[in-house]
Amino acid sequence: MSDYDYIVIGAGSAGCVVANRLSEDPHVSVLLLEAGDADLLPAIHKPPLWGTLLKSDVDWSYATEPEPALDLRRIDCPRGKVLGGSSAINAMIYIRGNRRDFDHWQTLGNPGWAWDDVLPYFRKSEQQARGTSDYHGVDGPLAVTDPPAPHPFSLAFLDAAVELGYPHNPDFNGVDQEGAGLYQLTVKDGKRQSTAVAFLHPIRHRKNLNIVTHAEVSSVFFDRTRAVGVRYTHDGMDTQALANREIILSAGAFNSPKLLLLSGIGPAEQLRRFGIPTVVHLPGVGQNLQDHPRLEVGYRSTKYFALSDASNVAEAGLFLHAAFGQTDRAPDLQFHFVPVAEVVETSSGTSAEVYFNINPSRPQSRGEVRLRSVNPADPPIIQANYLKDADDFALLVEGFTVARDLARTRALAEICSEEVAPGITIQGESDVRTYIRQTCDCIWHPVGTCKMGTDALSVVDSQLRVHGVEGLRVVDASIMPTITSGNTNAPTIMIGEKASDLIKGVRTT
Repeated sequence: MSDYDYIVIGAGSAGCVVANRLSEDPHVSVLLLEAGDADLLPAIHKPPLWGTLLKSDVDWSYATEPEPALDLRRIDCPRGKVLGGSSAINAMIYIRGNRRDFDHWQTLGNPGWAWDDVLPYFRKSEQQARGTSDYHGVDGPLAVTDPPAPHPFSLAFLDAAVELGYPHNPDFNGVDQEGAGLYQLTVKDGKRQSTAVAFLHPIRHRKNLNIVTHAEVSSVFFDRTRAVGVRYTHDGMDTQALANREIILSAGAFNSPKLLLLSGIGPAEQLRRFGIPTVVHLPGVGQNLQDHPRLEVGYRSTKYFALSDASNVAEAGLFLHAAFGQTDRAPDLQFHFVPVAEVVETSSGTSAEVYFNINPSRPQSRGEVRLRSVNPADPPIIQANYLKDADDFALLVEGFTVARDLARTRALAEICSEEVAPGITIQGESDVRTYIRQTCDCIWHPVGTCKMGTDALSVVDSQLRVHGVEGLRVVDASIMPTITSGNTNAPTIMIGEKASDLIKGVRTT
């Protein structure tokens, strides 16, 4: 049995960051365990091909249970199973969230997580192509760039938004989030910048860092209430490793609560049901699941232009306040515009289908993750409860109307020539709600299942230490008490940066 100072479980958006930062000290040893393979698949590194990675060997291919508000449909929940985790299969959009999101985290009992506290960690990671500023850094490992060759339809989308009265926003991660603009991307020289590429590849030579792939962790084990080691299978062989200092769980919003439960940390009643001895009763493990539900509105265009080889497919976006929302809060709705969702060959030539993807920025619906069995190989039970909250549903109805308004602008009228989803026969609110129930899915941003805080359902404290035990932290999107306004990869990387300083004892506030 080998021993290390630190064991990091999961080489995803946060885990790669933590492994990098902890191994900067040559006097400590770090073991990084990843259930998937090395990131050798060529499609990982070619931005337009990210959609081909879903349901492939580098995807956990999870799905929800039948969703009550979505006509009992099961919704696919892709998660990366590869070095880089979900940052290796996502759409590469770099959105930090709204400053109010993080200020809210602090008001929930999490000192040190307000916007002014986390901004330095966003800047620390960043190698910003536009140069340094109060909001951006240039010395970090993670390249953040503008789309090098925006699609003509993406630029038309921006004109359409301005035509409707929305402001043009050149930087969603700057002074203000509201408005329409091009998304910045984790892409460099036409290739994906996953956290494996940015944080692991350059430092793999470090003698104090051991990266083990094909290593599926089954549980953390304890000496009384101190986490001392992990059990895992490596290429089919059972093995163990000891941690002299800490174990860092970075397995994501689905697998981190699953591993806590398998290790005896969670609701005592659920643990008893599976015959798992309770190390500590934490009823919040697996609760508070949040994700961004997604609605698509699609059109056929009479024109066609190919995407560039560096395109992430969803290049342009819009953040707006709902009519019934509060303008002193973060925007309520987010749009991703997809200029070439599908190429269509007809007798008159080549055309494209374009789509507006719409999601509430801060959904109020809450779901849960539970154990399916004591077999670590079994996927967890995921019940997202999408659109269970009436306001989430109402926001999608409003977003649907905005999408149609955008399609009718002068800027997009020729591009959006025929509505193909749902079609012009859907007009009344009742029909729109039926369409939403029949087609809504998610945009793959699960968070919150090991939330940070001090209330009865919190799982970790503001230092990300698991309540009731020693030597164990959770460092990934599962610690978010509330979801951020926008894509969640960038804030998860920030969590990894800040957690690394917390673990090393560096003063962060």
